[in-house]
Amino acid sequence: MSTHVASKRADAAQDPFKKVSKARKSAEKPKEATAILLGEHSRYQIKSGWLAGTFVARAFPKPPTTARGMIAEATGATEEAAISALHEVIDAREDRRTAERRRDLQNGVDVPSVEEYVEAVRQITLSGPQRAMLTALSLADEDGLTDARIAYAAGYKSEASANKSFAATGLLIAEYLSAGSQADDAPGTPEGTALLGFRGITASEEDTGNWILHPELRQAVRLAL
Repeated sequence: MSTHVASKRADAAQDPFKKVSKARKSAEKPKEATAILLGEHSRYQIKSGWLAGTFVARAFPKPPTTARGMIAEATGATEEAAISALHEVIDAREDRRTAERRRDLQNGVDVPSVEEYVEAVRQITLSGPQRAMLTALSLADEDGLTDARIAYAAGYKSEASANKSFAATGLLIAEYLSAGSQADDAPGTPEGTALLGFRGITASEEDTGNWILHPELRQAVRLAL
């Protein structure tokens, strides 16, 4: 018997399961990808699952939306623990942002931050005219615009239609941010407008004054639209 043949038989005797083990490994199928669980919390969509050796839960803008990017993230020993931790992160974030809102002494509302306004403007569904009037007012800075100029910028034939659409914009933002849309407005001022801005000072009581966006909203519109 040759030395080569003897060596092969010796190897086989030392490891009789070597060939069987290799055969089994080659027959194994790759593990299926872990399913992503979808849920909701507050105004966000929650996605959770197994990622990189741990359970992860992440919050994203709820569709349909033009906003992109992750809002918050949390991990846990289980998927339920990760989701629960994420809920706490989101709630703490909302409490912090609410506490940091600026109090507007002129109309009595708590004005959201630029960050909040940006998120809201990107999330809510605005019509073309609503986007146009916000853009025009943001460019007008502290001078603001008359009702007639706002109507013209948005393509409305009447100031009444423009004012109604303007107020509806404020209500959409208020609903999204869970913010007060009305407080100590002057009588007759449409609900929802206080969260958008205020009337400028006038020389006479007969003049209604220009609409001026809150500084935070002006900046947010420039960033978001």
